[in-house]
Order: sequence, then C-alpha cells, then structure tokens
Amino acid sequence: MKKIILTLIAAVGLVTGAAHAAGADTIAWDKAPNKTNDLASLQNGAKIFVNYCLSCHSAAFMRFNRLRDIGLTEQQIKDNLLFTTDKVGETMKASIDPKQAKEWFGANPPDLTVIARSRAGHGGTGADYLYTFLRTFYRDDTKATGWNNLAFPSVGMPHVLWQMQGERRPVFEEHESHGHKTQVFKGWEQITPGTMTPLQFDQNIGDLVNYLQWMGEPAQNIRWRVGVWVLIFLGVFTVIAWRLNAAFWKDVK
Repeated sequence: MKKIILTLIAAVGLVTGAAHAAGADTIAWDKAPNKTNDLASLQNGAKIFVNYCLSCHSAAFMRFNRLRDIGLTEQQIKDNLLFTTDKVGETMKASIDPKQAKEWFGANPPDLTVIARSRAGHGGTGADYLYTFLRTFYRDDTKATGWNNLAFPSVGMPHVLWQMQGERRPVFEEHESHGHKTQVFKGWEQITPGTMTPLQFDQNIGDLVNYLQWMGEPAQNIRWRVGVWVLIFLGVFTVIAWRLNAAFWKDVK
C-alpha cells in the first residue's frame, strides 16, 4: 500500500511539473473585437480570408453565395471573391493540392469553417485564440517555414500576412521562482516595417476573426434577435397570464 501511495504521489508530481513547464512560457489570449453584426468588418474579413487563407485552408461547409448574408451582392462575390474556376454556388475549397500540402507542412492545413468554435479554451473564446494567434507570429530562422508563433509554438504554418505586419521578434525576460526558470514575454522588437501600422494590422485581423466567427454559425445574429423577441413575448405573456389567473380566482373562497 505504501508503495502504491508513493507511486501515485510521484505520478501526480510528474503531471503537475509537466503542466507547469508546458504552461510556463505561454501567453494570455487577447480579447477579440467580436463584431459579427458589423457588415463592413465581415466583408473585409471575407476578402482577407479568400485572398490569404483560402489558398491552403478550405471552408468546406460554407458556400460563396452565403456571403449575401453579410451584405454582398452575387455580382460583387463573382467580381471580387471568386477565382476563375469557381462558381458562386460552390463551397470554399482550398486551391492547394493535399499531397503537396502534407509534404510542405507535414500535415494538411485544417478546414476553417468552424475553427472559431473549436478553439475555445481556458484562455477565452475561439475568437480570442485566433485573434492572438494571428497577431503573434515572429521571425525564427530555425524553423522550416522561417516563422514561429507565441500562441502556438513550432506551428507548421508560415506567416502569410507578414508583409502587412512586417518582421518582428519577441523580447523575453527570464524569471526564476522556486528553482524553476521561465521566459516571460515582455514585448516586440520590430525588425522590418510592414505595409500597415500596428493598429491597422490589428483592425484587419479583427475583421478576419469576425468573419471566421460568423462563418462558424452564420445564423447566430438572427438567433440572438429572435431570442430577444421571444424573451420579450414570454415576459408580456407571463404578466397577462398572472392577471388572468388573479381575475379567475378572485371570487373563489
């Protein structure tokens, strides 16, 4: 029994230590803008998604013509968001060959239709994670792609938006506590400037994340509006039912 207890204690210690080590250098997730009812933001996000993400990532459960729900006409979709071989009624398929993708990146890039719903965790919502992930790439020549990421260390994805953001490297400060050393993120050092200011880049990433969040559930804004009216109706009906009940029973003794 004593040996079993000591084994369990050691196992718990190993798990706790491993968890501490894994989480020591992670960063807190930033709060995403969450403006899925902003049509201008969604339209810009859709444009960024098609031009920069759809080359490698599919959105196999989303059709181009569904973008009419965010205020785009079918002609605008055809003129600005379709490649020459695509049709407006088709789903959003990646242009990359899956075999080449696996050879270049080690695995096929994931489908992004519901990525904002699947990445929620203890740090926040899936949108918060994506907003942090897409803004924390940095130059790392030790990696095959030349890039690394603070939110997803050693990620196989290159920084496809690097020209907008420019090249950066993170600045860390070493802290020691109870004999355990950790690298604490302190800020960024800009190596080369991008075509956008940091504020403009963050706004565009916010638009992209808004679109990804909307794409995971296109009916979410309708659901919210309908839900509000349903609650109002139930509130009014409750008052009416309460008054009717009082009228029916007022003469009963």
